[in-house]
Amino acid sequence: MIPTQPAYPNKVYLNGDILDAKKAQISVFDRGFIFGDGIYEVMAQINGRFFYGESHIDRLKRCVNEIGISLDVEALEAAIPAVLEASELTGKDCLLYIQVTRGVAPRQHSFPKGIKPTVMMYAWPKNFPEINKAHASVVTMADFRWSRCDIKMTSLLGNVMANEYAQMNACFETLLVRNGLITEASHCNVFFVKDGVVYTHPSGPLILDGITRQVVLEICEKQGIPVRLEGIAAEEITNMDEAFLTGTSTQVLAIQKVDDHRFFDTTPGPVTQRIQEAFLELKRTP
Repeated sequence: MIPTQPAYPNKVYLNGDILDAKKAQISVFDRGFIFGDGIYEVMAQINGRFFYGESHIDRLKRCVNEIGISLDVEALEAAIPAVLEASELTGKDCLLYIQVTRGVAPRQHSFPKGIKPTVMMYAWPKNFPEINKAHASVVTMADFRWSRCDIKMTSLLGNVMANEYAQMNACFETLLVRNGLITEASHCNVFFVKDGVVYTHPSGPLILDGITRQVVLEICEKQGIPVRLEGIAAEEITNMDEAFLTGTSTQVLAIQKVDDHRFFDTTPGPVTQRIQEAFLELKRTP
């Protein structure tokens, strides 16, 4: 399973204006360009509403606060309908990308004072399957990223390199191993199942606490599926019964194969399917 190639949007929101994408420009001195000094968020509009949109906005607030960017989040939220309208995506299934950088200033490592953040948004159509029935092959590699992976930052070089490693191996994702334990994937969270118990790395500075990850944990609680918040040792993967990925656009995706170990041939495990069905019901719920 290889991701499809994305397309450029037609319209871009930039610092209060909605522009043709080709006319949306930033300064070469923007700290997002020079340092990757910024935060981003991605939200899915499904059936005319943003799926767990409030949770995504809350995470955006937390992340900008973590790195000391002063942002009027309410004004940003108020601009979203206009972005969708300009993109001809009002009420349609789509993804919305939000990026906030510290702003424009002469290059220096410490935070400059008194500058306005650069705020950018755009949306593009996305067809979400009711259930993601693709079967993912993934590889593993060392997690060499920094120790604040809980911040959804734009400086994603480690994740980019990890995902490229997956592409080089004709795989969808790369599972990251830190101190012998699986933390997460390059742009997804990862879960394992053993004897009906769901395992996933606990939230904290070593993973991004994905919104879909949180939704799946809620599903497990409501469905009475036992959960253990602990990282699985990479050497224990072959002893697991099932595995799946979660993410805003990925939704809940069964892992068929990790490196040379195959979990199933044609049909994902029963716990994965049960969670996928419950996730579908949540999407259908107004």
